Amino acid sequence: MSLPSRINLVTLGVHDVAASTAFYERLGWHKSTASNESVTFFRSNGTVLGLFSRSSLAEDAQVPNSHPGFSGVTLAQNFDSEADVDAAYQHALDCGAKAVKDPEKVFWGGYSGYFADPDGHLWELAHNPFMPLNDNQHMELP
Repeated sequence: MSLPSRINLVTLGVHDVAASTAFYERLGWHKSTASNESVTFFRSNGTVLGLFSRSSLAEDAQVPNSHPGFSGVTLAQNFDSEADVDAAYQHALDCGAKAVKDPEKVFWGGYSGYFADPDGHLWELAHNPFMPLNDNQHMELP
């Protein structure tokens, strides 16, 4: 069997599940009733975002719980316009996100900015005119 080309769940290791849950709720995300005090789940248009204790996540994967700074991973949301990126970015900052890179025109022809959640996970907010969103807000790849 081959590995299907899909991502069902992205789990972020966080220092304080309750505080991180509150941050994502301020962003406007709604936690699932499958959540409990140890783990929070948010529906995300076909993919689930999970928040789980960083130390417990490392223990489960049987890897060291080290925090190297930039992990080489970013999460991203695409928007229909530059104005939508600006509004979403400002909303994230208003909810307690840390500004990393204010939205601007970028080398690949789009428009994007970055913020960090309370645990330092990087989120890119972008408008990519070459990969428009469909009616379900999914990216259309050529």
